[in-house]
Amino acid sequence: MAASLVFRLHDRGPKLVREVLLERGWEEYDEAEREDEDWNLYWRGSAFRNAEYHNLLPWQRLNHHPKTGGITRKDCLARNLRRMRATFGSALYDFSPVAFILPNDYTRFLSEYNKLRLTRGPLVYWICKPVDLSRGRGIFLFEDLKDLVYDCSVIVQRYISDPLLISGYKFDLRIYVCVKSFHPLTVYIHQEGLVRFATEKYNLTSLQNFYAHLTNTSINKFGPFYKTEKERVGQGCKWTMSKFRHFLHSQDINENLLWQRINNIVTLSLLTIAPSVPSCQNCVELFGFDILVDVKFKPWLLEVNCSPALTLDCQADITVKKRLISDLIDLMNYTLVDGLREKAYQRRGCKKSCFHANLPSNSSIPVFPKFKEPKFQKPSSGTQSFQTQTLPVLKTNRRFEKTNQRQHKQSSVVAYTQRLLPPVDLNKIQATRDRIITKNHRDKTLNRILGPHLRTNVTVVNRQACPAHAPRLTDNRSLLKSEVTNCDDTETEAEAVELSAETDLSSAIHDTPQRGRGFRCPAVPWKLPDIHSGRHGQERIPFEENTAHNRQHVPPLRVGDFIRTFPFNTATQRAAQQELDIKVIIQELQKLTGRLAKPDKKRRTEEEEEKKDKDGEEEFDSLLWGPKDPPLISQCFTNYR
Repeated sequence: MAASLVFRLHDRGPKLVREVLLERGWEEYDEAEREDEDWNLYWRGSAFRNAEYHNLLPWQRLNHHPKTGGITRKDCLARNLRRMRATFGSALYDFSPVAFILPNDYTRFLSEYNKLRLTRGPLVYWICKPVDLSRGRGIFLFEDLKDLVYDCSVIVQRYISDPLLISGYKFDLRIYVCVKSFHPLTVYIHQEGLVRFATEKYNLTSLQNFYAHLTNTSINKFGPFYKTEKERVGQGCKWTMSKFRHFLHSQDINENLLWQRINNIVTLSLLTIAPSVPSCQNCVELFGFDILVDVKFKPWLLEVNCSPALTLDCQADITVKKRLISDLIDLMNYTLVDGLREKAYQRRGCKKSCFHANLPSNSSIPVFPKFKEPKFQKPSSGTQSFQTQTLPVLKTNRRFEKTNQRQHKQSSVVAYTQRLLPPVDLNKIQATRDRIITKNHRDKTLNRILGPHLRTNVTVVNRQACPAHAPRLTDNRSLLKSEVTNCDDTETEAEAVELSAETDLSSAIHDTPQRGRGFRCPAVPWKLPDIHSGRHGQERIPFEENTAHNRQHVPPLRVGDFIRTFPFNTATQRAAQQELDIKVIIQELQKLTGRLAKPDKKRRTEEEEEKKDKDGEEEFDSLLWGPKDPPLISQCFTNYR
């Protein structure tokens, strides 16, 4: 019988994750019976601590990437979108109303407020949200400035007063997005999502009626009309995305274009933080993007949640969320037996083996040796000889024991994994460091997108300056050291710490001063083996072949109902492989969206010309996320002819 995979939940939740994993044959982590590192997946609703990323072992996964608070906190998202508008133009990043962060931006907001009042156009409404609260708490709408009252940091945005309605009820879309990796950027969007309704009819004359203007389930499930039949909406306040697709079929619109515009919002939002997120391949993150569609079928980004709710309030929740978590586990690509974890525990003694089911019945489980009781000699009075007495057994500090055990375990795993790496010439590394440092002093504009205070991706510089080490830097970009800021939209404060050195080769490079504590460099730098391949003791491959293999690696098109939306063609795959080329990615997004929006004749002509240009190139295709049966992007255009 194979050893089970082990999951660890913070504060015993969420219940849905436990239920799905137990059904799949996993075991839950028990601190009293298992070693500290004896788990495969650690799931928590809030951000992980820096040390938890630093001490991550090859067989372990976390459900949050470090430093994603740049889009999940409302004020950070507003700042990042403002920066991207300034860099790439407001026409591209026009999917979110301009936000003012108060009290800092009060003067700017007052100027905009007075300008709109003087135009004598239609009435303008505003929405105010606390920057660090979720589930609709603290939100209010206002028209007159005298009604703006706040006692904490808030953002104020122009209220989208013309939303698309279904039977007179306002709604928004909860889109589930999984970022498998930020280096290279790999994004999946789930086919199923939720449509969340307000439970009273939309009415601008009653701005204080939250049941008409807010779609948060945590608010509307307590509304007086929650269980009432509401025309086409029905009981409750949720639809599945499949039911929403049926509604779209009755509308005279280009559905594929709507789905692609939502996809663009997801990709462009992730691009605002992707270059600054540390590389940590043993992490995966599920985001909840809240999208509002207006009467012109233009999608708007409301906010991004780093820990979307997994509670089951109705049948729509059960249908969507249970399948969502199951597909997310499949996307992590666990094998039936995690070989790295098994080998690590076979190589040393542990309190209780996780793999005792594989041992023969007559074999014993290894345990730590017992220590002999300490003795000391005490002289007796007079001329009597010394007598040997035994000290009473003292209760050891368990925390100190665990610290020593953890250090011993990590050093043994380091020694084991280092044998998998090719030999390194230290003289060549030192020479390479000198060349890189010289190059860094010469090049001050490596990435104009990130701005002066964010760290550039030095791994790319290393790869260019030292081709001999490129395969290791490309293939094993996940490192033990990374760091995190608070990334959920609950009541937490965002940390402002910079990423410390990413590789042992680049540790001598200091292109920006670091802030905060950062991460300690491990005593012996090492890299995570490829836990997806299932082969942990494979032969060494020549550098040239390994590099070619990396270029050809393409993430799967689909895993369950997760559709790969980025990279979606050869150009975007190349743009994401090294230092993220945001310009190329934006050009490809605009090209794809333009082709979906153009009439059939122009689209057919452009497609034929593009085929001629790409003759001889490697074929790379993706599915178009959104439709019921997602077509390949290369085929979806022919469906309109």
